[in-house]
Amino acid sequence: MADLTIKSAAECKYDEVSLGEVMLRIDPGDIPTARARTARLWQGGGETNVACGLGYCFNMRTAVVTALVDDGIGRNIENQMRECGVDTSHIIWFKTDGKGEFSTDKKGTICNGVNFTWSGKGVVPSITEYYRAHTAIRELKPGDVDWKALFPQGVRWFHTGGIYTLISPTSADVALEAMLAAGEAGTVRSFDLNYRSKVEPNKDRARENNKKIVAQTDFLVGNQGDFSDALGEELDRPVGKDEPFDVWLDLYSAMLKRVADKYPNLKLIGTQLRAALSADKINWGAVLYDTAEDKLHLAVTREEVEIADRTGGGDSFASGVAAALLNGKDPADAVQWGAAHGICVQATPGDTSMVKQADVLKEVDRALSGGGVSAMR
Repeated sequence: MADLTIKSAAECKYDEVSLGEVMLRIDPGDIPTARARTARLWQGGGETNVACGLGYCFNMRTAVVTALVDDGIGRNIENQMRECGVDTSHIIWFKTDGKGEFSTDKKGTICNGVNFTWSGKGVVPSITEYYRAHTAIRELKPGDVDWKALFPQGVRWFHTGGIYTLISPTSADVALEAMLAAGEAGTVRSFDLNYRSKVEPNKDRARENNKKIVAQTDFLVGNQGDFSDALGEELDRPVGKDEPFDVWLDLYSAMLKRVADKYPNLKLIGTQLRAALSADKINWGAVLYDTAEDKLHLAVTREEVEIADRTGGGDSFASGVAAALLNGKDPADAVQWGAAHGICVQATPGDTSMVKQADVLKEVDRALSGGGVSAMR
């Protein structure tokens, strides 16, 4: 079994803490953004989605470390996270009176991040358009967060990701500072490579930053593209589109073993496997590599599943794996929890979980038994 030492819940204030960006998502529903006249509001971020999933779905004590401007948009984001059961007391608020260390003006010189995300339909893919160039989270630098005060309160699990680490010239340094403090405190550390070319088109910079952080990571999350783009790790050869899945899986497993050899600190490496058949129909699976056992665990593959919104599926896989491990489950169970949570979240709109742990466990049982989906009456 994976060589993870997780602190007991009794000795900790938090089960999990996430560091990262969070944005207000404007969702036009079934109308493409350019023609939309109404929209729904969600909050979401590649790192903070993990805290929201663990808080709401799995009833865990979570917190986020982020920065927001203290205005209506920032407070809307905060209120949504609080609805998920997340502790928001560690948010750094930028006041709009221009006074103090963390401040801005009322002109939006520093602002809260906003994205417009249409979930797509059929052959028309999902489209996300970001407005994040002058966000408060970009302003954070090493020393702005008192990690030495946070982690001694007791944190079982810490999570951050590749979106945050590349968002500004100082964000990777803040993330590394946090990872080192978490390691000193005996906290399990997870990192999602989660490469986005819209955030950082320079792959060399992404790889330079991420290699430092992966060297401090216990559980690494990343799909094949992320390993290539964000870490410079490739399969031994390309896989033809007509080659069977087992061929790709053998090559992927060999790559994971090489990564584990390069970074002996890694205990687990995992990813969701998503094949988009259309904007609203996917094949979905997951793998979790246990480095100590040199064993790859596979989740049940779900084929031709209709989804409502693919955003947050990978983050929900990560939080599902973390939830299982925090509950004392082994990697074989954890990969099933991760895959089940990820597909359940994609069945509902928004970035974060709208299901509960009981729903996830029912989906695990359904997938393992090969059963269908029945109405609850």
